[in-house]
This record gives sequence, structure tokens and C-alpha cells, in this order.
Amino acid sequence: MHRRDLFALGAAATLARPAIAQGAWPSQPVRLVVPFAAGGPTDVPARLFADELSKMLPQRVIVENRTGAGVVVGAEVVAKGPKDGHTLLYNTIAHSVLRPLFPRLPFDPVADFQPVALLGVIPMLLLVNKDLPAQDLPGLVKLFRENPGKYDYGSSGNGGAVHLATELFLKRAGDLKLTHVPYRGSAAGMPDLLSGRLAMFMDVAAGGIAYHQRGEARALGVSADKRLPQVADVPTLAEGGVRDAESYTWHMVLAPSGTPAPVVQAANAAFNRVAAMESVQKRLSDLTMTVRSDTTPETATKWMADEVAKWEAVIRGAGIKID
Repeated sequence: MHRRDLFALGAAATLARPAIAQGAWPSQPVRLVVPFAAGGPTDVPARLFADELSKMLPQRVIVENRTGAGVVVGAEVVAKGPKDGHTLLYNTIAHSVLRPLFPRLPFDPVADFQPVALLGVIPMLLLVNKDLPAQDLPGLVKLFRENPGKYDYGSSGNGGAVHLATELFLKRAGDLKLTHVPYRGSAAGMPDLLSGRLAMFMDVAAGGIAYHQRGEARALGVSADKRLPQVADVPTLAEGGVRDAESYTWHMVLAPSGTPAPVVQAANAAFNRVAAMESVQKRLSDLTMTVRSDTTPETATKWMADEVAKWEAVIRGAGIKID
């Protein structure tokens, strides 16, 4: 190959590189702090993004699991970290409920963070015991309304996404009265749903689909704005007559407040580029995540503000407290 051809090939490769890789960010490895344990449902997508970003950017993106006090320890690392875009937080809906559940935080979960990008949303699947005398969502609401306090529902933990989504559903369905039984994770509570100890368990969709498909429990509604392709026979809560009960556990990247806007924009572009990859969307569809590749820091900030307002109202209305 002639020298001029090598030059032309090199120039073309340079032009083909993402524009985000040619600016000042990142100038050193990026720490992506995940306040959940390694191998869990939040850690897996975070590592997928980190791996793809490491291929795309001139610096590596390294996942750092910092657990403790819910998500407080990991979030504090980022809130008090350098404001240069090289220490980012990968968090979920848990971030939006910190203020009402932990009144003595060492940081402000809103004022001390700048949302970078909303990466995806995962709805809940409302499951009931297969022998419960209710065949659809209107029948379930009628059953609970006529028997206040008779039935129990389970969750994956007090103040968690599943608990909050269920309380929102009960409120929107007409202030239905059920007793909450928290477990240490959904897997611990599911046997009690299957045995009939629990009447209902509103689990993250990916965790509940198999029970419905095997006929071990019945799914009566999904908490999204449209049906899930994996269980297209299950209507949305709104289709079942319970409106304004949409709820998701979602994944978002945040930077410390005060991070320069150009850096935030560059990071947003990088994450959006990965989110737009077909291979990434396919991998995350297994988690029933609807991947977002179009959010800006501004739309992510609005999403966070709306979620904070919604869940603070649910928490206060239901009197939810963390022991």
C-alpha cells in the first residue's frame, strides 16, 4: 500500500471515531460507581455500558461497586468526588427516594447531582396467586375492595421499587387495603406467593415473567405505558382500569453538581451512543429494559424531578419508613 493511501486510511479512521472521543473528556480513566453488589440486576447493565464505552473512548470506564446503607455510600462517593466527569454514579429509582427515606443524609440527592443520561426503564409485573378468585385486574380490584385487610402482598424490601410501585397501584385503584410483607429480595418472597401465603406480588418484570409463562402465578397487569412483547397477553394497568399507576425501576448516570456543562454533554453523548447500539438493546431486552438513547441532561433532570415528587408523595402518604 502506498504511503498516501495509508495516510488517507488513517484520516478516514480518525473521522470515523466518535466526536465525543476527541474532546477534553475523558482525559483519564472514568470511575462508574455502582452502589449495588457485583453481578446484580443493576451491576450487569452498568458493566455492559462500561465495556462498550471503553472500546469507544480514549480512556477506560471502570465499574466500582460501593455498597452500604442502601445506595447512600456509593452516592456519597460521587457527590463528594471531583467535578470533572471522571467519577460518575450509575443509580436507579433508589436515588429518587433517598430524601424521604433517609432524612439525615451526608449529601443532597437533588442539589448535589447533575443527571447525565436516563439509560432505560423497566416496568413491574403484577402477579397474583393462581388460585385467587380474580381472573383480571377489575376482578382483583373488586376482590380487594370488598375484603379490606384480608389479603397480604409481598415486596423485595421495605421502601424499595417493588414496595413503592405496589403502594402506588393500591392508591390509584381506590385506596385498597392490604398488608405489606417485606422480604429480602423477590426470590425470597415468591414461594409464599406460589403457596398462597401472599395474594399479590408486584415484581420487576424480568423476574416475574417466567412464573406467568409456566402457569405458577397469574400476571394481571404491567406498570408500563404499553404492553411488554415478552408477555403480550398481559394488559397494562391503565387498560385494566387503574390509571396513573405507571412505575418503573430505571437506570440513570449522574455526575456531581458543578461538573462543567461541556463535560456533562460529552458524557451524555457517549452513553447515548452506546444505548443506541442494537447489540446493547438486545442484551438489555432480556431484562425487559426499554433502552433510551435520546435523553439529554435536561430531560434526565426533569425525569428525576418528576420521580422525586411522585415517590415522595407515595412514601409520605403510605407512611413508609426505613428501620
